[in-house]
Amino acid sequence: MAPTSPPPSFVPQQQSASLLAVDPGGIRRCMFRFTYIWMHHGGQFWFFPVFVGPNSVAGFRWTGFSWMYAGFDLRSIQSFTCV
Repeated sequence: MAPTSPPPSFVPQQQSASLLAVDPGGIRRCMFRFTYIWMHHGGQFWFFPVFVGPNSVAGFRWTGFSWMYAGFDLRSIQSFTCV
């Protein structure tokens, strides 16, 4: 289920960037937590992961107004941090 509240109102400081792909074990610790994601193409957003597979992550992306279900290839994520 999507979170019932908006994400935090701040943007966390970016941690060191991944060179090739995010490790599924690393992002798995962020499941069901507010997670800020930086993408290789330059996008960044709040995310609430609910599933982590060997090559992908799925959950709810904050649009600025509401949560929308989305999935991403782990190779497209540059870095992330969960709060």
